[in-house]
Amino acid sequence: MMKFRMTMGAAVVMTALLAALAGCQKKEGPAETAGKKIDQTVEKAGEKIEEAKEKIGEKMEKAGQDLKDATTRDEKK
Repeated sequence: MMKFRMTMGAAVVMTALLAALAGCQKKEGPAETAGKKIDQTVEKAGEKIEEAKEKIGEKMEKAGQDLKDATTRDEKK
């Protein structure tokens, strides 16, 4: 009987601790919300920069090829 009481007592204490921990979670404050928005904005800006960099690289490759083609045409004349 003593073992049963100790087991039940431990179970009650563990349940109380779990309930207390679940209730202790903080809600997000205004600084955390603003920080998340800043992070999202910076991430989107980084993506846009990458897209622009790729487009510039493609245009530079085309310009280089066009220059090479023009040079080759002039040499053949």
